[in-house]
Amino acid sequence: MATPDRITVRGVRAHAHHGVYDFERERGQVFRVDAVLELDTSAAAADDDLARTVNYADLAQQLHHVLSGEPVHLLETLAQRLADVCLADELVDAVEITVHKPEAELGVPFDDVAVTIRRERA
Repeated sequence: MATPDRITVRGVRAHAHHGVYDFERERGQVFRVDAVLELDTSAAAADDDLARTVNYADLAQQLHHVLSGEPVHLLETLAQRLADVCLADELVDAVEITVHKPEAELGVPFDDVAVTIRRERA
């Protein structure tokens, strides 16, 4: 099996109000998302045609909209919603989404908390 082509968008960030605790919902914090899309880009490359691949500028806007949108309790839920956005494009065969919550309150020093999921087209 050949390695799939990938389009990667990293570090899309937004201030949002996701979280289980009231203080997270009230004051919010910065969240980041990385998306790695798997798809066949050979037709786009052969024709030099943006319409035959994923427009990563449009994708970044869509990811930002979800990231900054309706609050959820769990990073897992947010990751699934972001994956659904990516898989809505019929060119995308699979996606890996990582949601980062670097300002989470853990009670100890840390660099980042992240949830990563991988979803494939059914």
